[in-house]
Amino acid sequence: MTEIDNRGEVREFLQTRRARITPAQAGIIGGGRRRVTGLRREEVASLAGMSVDYYARMERGDLSGVSPEILDALARALHLDDAEAAHLQDLAHAAGPRGPGYKRPRPSKTTIRPALQRLLDSIGAPAYITNARKDFLALNTIGNAVFASIVDDPANRRNNALFTFLNPAAQNFYTDWESGANSIVASLHIEAGRNPHDKALTDLIGELVTRSDVFRHRWAAHNVRFHRTGSKRVHHPEVGDLEFDYEALELPADPGLLMFTMTPALDTPTEDRLRLLGSLAATRASEQTNV
Repeated sequence: MTEIDNRGEVREFLQTRRARITPAQAGIIGGGRRRVTGLRREEVASLAGMSVDYYARMERGDLSGVSPEILDALARALHLDDAEAAHLQDLAHAAGPRGPGYKRPRPSKTTIRPALQRLLDSIGAPAYITNARKDFLALNTIGNAVFASIVDDPANRRNNALFTFLNPAAQNFYTDWESGANSIVASLHIEAGRNPHDKALTDLIGELVTRSDVFRHRWAAHNVRFHRTGSKRVHHPEVGDLEFDYEALELPADPGLLMFTMTPALDTPTEDRLRLLGSLAATRASEQTNV
């Protein structure tokens, strides 16, 4: 896969969003018998204040020249949330003309600045930095201990998406595997819409589509979401269950990178188990130094 098919992405995204809305949710009364539960094209066009032909052109995958105002109207008609509306705008931007001033978005970074590693090391809780492809670019010591199952196994290539969908150990490691898998696919969809020419990103998606039926099924749903805050539960092979509240922080000086901080969830044994895990990691490091 060299790049994402923009027209196909637009077509399937709009079709899946239209199909999920019932007439009742859209405030449409009656309308006769329906073969599907979703809205008809003419109903979406009417709700968005545009002609049926214009909307039909958009749903065929052509967003070139569509104004942000029209996209906003369509987002309201389709009841898109913030992530979905942003994704629609990204798809339209990617479909735009590439004139003399066009600048192709930069591929995701694969390294971090030393100052960012020092920042990670100053954080007492597990913390790490990823790029758009879900690569673990850097972790602090306790973060590395938590995610050793991923970063220490060469088969995963330090990539959380590859681990989640291709490594059988993932469903035991991630207690909420279904939720995490859905989140990974949804955020990869956002990144693919934002930067469809990132070869490493599209190669990753192509590999996952080819090798994982589970990923391919989720990818076809065209769901998108922001990965900003939430909870994460893992079953660590050495210390047992760990529960965290995480925050994803954008790094303005390093576009495309996110720093995740993971705070032990309240009223759980996670904090004590992290101390034990830290002690085990320190012991191993000492033993390796003395070899």
